[in-house]
Amino acid sequence: QVQLVESGGGLVQPGGSLRLSCAASGIRFSINDMSWYRQAPGKQRELIARITAGGKTNFADSVKGRFTISRDNAKKTVYLQMNSLKAEDTAVYYCKSWFRSSEFWGQGTQVTVSS
Repeated sequence: QVQLVESGGGLVQPGGSLRLSCAASGIRFSINDMSWYRQAPGKQRELIARITAGGKTNFADSVKGRFTISRDNAKKTVYLQMNSLKAEDTAVYYCKSWFRSSEFWGQGTQVTVSS
C-alpha cells in the first residue's frame, strides 16, 4: 500500500519560514521523481517544486529563490523549505511521487501565512 504523508504545515507570519516533509512508504522512493504542489482556495492546483530521482530541481517562478526542495532517500522523505513566506503562499500543499506514469498523492497539509 502506497502512502505519502505530509507534515509541517501551520500558521506562520509573513516573512517567516516553514519546512514541510513528505514521508513515503510502499514505493521505491529513490527512483521516483518527487514534487510539491499547492492549491489555494478557488484556484487550480499548481506545481511549485520538483526534484528528480537524480537530484535535479525545478521551481515555479512564484517561489524561486524562496523555496528549496530536497530529498533523503534513506528516510524516504522529501522536504520543502519555505522562506520569506507571503500571504499568497497560503494554500494546501501536496506532495506527489512519479515513476513511469505511475503517480501517487499525499493528503495535503495546510499552510497559512497571516499576521
